[in-house]
Amino acid sequence: MVVLFAGLVVGIVLLGLFAPGNGSRQLDWRPTRSPETEAQNEVDDLDQMLESLNARRRARGQAELTEDELHERVAAERRELRDRQR
Repeated sequence: MVVLFAGLVVGIVLLGLFAPGNGSRQLDWRPTRSPETEAQNEVDDLDQMLESLNARRRARGQAELTEDELHERVAAERRELRDRQR
């Protein structure tokens, strides 16, 4: 039983190594969106998050954050997290 299982595993590995093409071609897989669309979606997501954050800050009477200030806050939090991990 063990020899049969090992033979099956070796056969699958050999099939993967020597089959022509790559896995995405074998499965006929293509990305659903282009890299440009993905980049635009990221920009849109950041804009929506910033607008949401500013709406909450306005409701509390605080000043709005700009995109640069938000990037600075994220960088500071990452530095703090990195320093804690050391």
